[in-house]
Amino acid sequence: MLGDLTGKVAIVTGAGQGIGQGIASVFARAGAGIVVATRSAGNGQATVDDIAATGGQAILIQCDVGKRSEVERVVTETLAHFGRVDIGIHNAAIYPLHTVEELTDEVMEQTLAVNMKAAVWLTQACVPHFRKQGGGRLIFTSSVTGPRVAMPGTAHYAMSKGGMNGFIRTAALEYARENITVNGVEPGYILTQAMSALGDEEQLNAMAQCIPQGHLGTPEDIANTMLFLASREAGYITGQTIVVDGGSTLPESQVVMDGFYG
Repeated sequence: MLGDLTGKVAIVTGAGQGIGQGIASVFARAGAGIVVATRSAGNGQATVDDIAATGGQAILIQCDVGKRSEVERVVTETLAHFGRVDIGIHNAAIYPLHTVEELTDEVMEQTLAVNMKAAVWLTQACVPHFRKQGGGRLIFTSSVTGPRVAMPGTAHYAMSKGGMNGFIRTAALEYARENITVNGVEPGYILTQAMSALGDEEQLNAMAQCIPQGHLGTPEDIANTMLFLASREAGYITGQTIVVDGGSTLPESQVVMDGFYG
């Protein structure tokens, strides 16, 4: 079966809601044991309970991935419970809206720690165990914001995702001879709780009409792409990011889109 993860163990950061919850659920259905690593115990436990209700296996590890010691603890506790780790997925992210002039050192440091540094820390903690097992998968939730497009008020977020893509390519080269692949997914507009920061229902509906496919994506759209990257079938793919955005980054101008679709 394409994307069969039976017997594998996956760590998913930020799995309490949104895209992370979707990743955890899809990977559990594919047979993986899931570590729900998230800051909110309530949301995290809800994800674990949902997975258990459908016959999957998952545990909750409450943590703050903006701290190196917490990321290392997640891997240690994963090994203590499951005895192995095969897939490390860093999905947790924050994006407090601030203009460039409003940015403080504290906001920048927190954003870079949670969004980008945690990817490095998870890699450093997982790789020794991947080596013992003969390989592994590292997958990161990047974004089209930063690597491909820009949005006012998100310079710090864009920095973190652009930096993440650079890390993906470099780490992929360093681990390519060890059967450890490093890849990412760049989501566009995905309908999650976090989207409320960008507008109300009417504004989100208007935003959806600017997407060539005419609708916002779902967490499962990202999760299914990651499932492929985690699978045996994707073993010859490394150092890449896949854009999943319904075509939103394709048009040169929204004026052209309005004219074409009427």
